[in-house]
Amino acid sequence: VQLQASGGGLVQTGDSLRLSCLASGLRFSLYTMGWFRQAPGRERELVATSFYRTRTTYYSNSAKGRFTISRDNAKNTVFLQMDSLRPEDTAIYYCAADPRARPLGSDYEYWGQGTQVTVSS
Repeated sequence: VQLQASGGGLVQTGDSLRLSCLASGLRFSLYTMGWFRQAPGRERELVATSFYRTRTTYYSNSAKGRFTISRDNAKNTVFLQMDSLRPEDTAIYYCAADPRARPLGSDYEYWGQGTQVTVSS
């Protein structure tokens, strides 16, 4: 299984970015997909989840209203649209996949390599 995250970069406050995560080696439509982030000196945190079974989503409080997770099962890809970015969104963003309907916290089976997002003030 491979998860390839891309789309990070250096942007200014208020800008938008769209992250992508291409999955291979798994039956993508039967996996819950999550986006996590880790800032320097901080623990990894869950940002958003796409639950395959219920076709619902979850957002952390910091992401709610600004970020949107979506998936294209035909293209084995999950996206994270990030709008109104803030300096505190600066982190390495990781995508993750798990075959369970509702994985707990960061207990995901597969992880991508991460993509850096830097938001300047």
